[in-house]
Amino acid sequence: MKTNIFIGFLIVFLMFGFVLPVFAAKSAKAVTGDEHRSTVANFVQTLLNVADREKGGIGEQVKAIAQEQGQNKEETADQIESIQKRNKVKTFLIGTNYKNIGALRSEMVQVRNRIEKLTRLMEQAENQEDKTVLQEQIQIMQQEATNIDAFFKTNESKFSLFGWFVKLFNR
Repeated sequence: MKTNIFIGFLIVFLMFGFVLPVFAAKSAKAVTGDEHRSTVANFVQTLLNVADREKGGIGEQVKAIAQEQGQNKEETADQIESIQKRNKVKTFLIGTNYKNIGALRSEMVQVRNRIEKLTRLMEQAENQEDKTVLQEQIQIMQQEATNIDAFFKTNESKFSLFGWFVKLFNR
């Protein structure tokens, strides 16, 4: 009798631990490392084209921002993939990959700083077409940053048995 109650409790507990988070995670926009690489590669190429047209003035600054973003795309994509590929049992027991979540959060702060710089540079652009292109690229990167924010918030809030204990040592 006690064994049946224990098994029933274990089944319910596992259902709440594994099944419900899977359904909850699907409601958020899925972000993958490959999608991020592709989005950033297009962003960088477009910014480099604008930098070539805006020789002198803002061209060099736009080029520098594009290169910074391009250099960080692989690291960010790898962090996303590492979080996604984490063993479900390990996540259930000790929580998500807090190290990569923190690094991803830090990178998103840098991305937002680059977006602010681009916004200031857009206002200084000489060509209206370049202003329009910069505005479109800023919107694309804002959307990408929003998607990644939602991704790490979803993964950060996943239920775990001993995640609270792991967080004590990760601070």
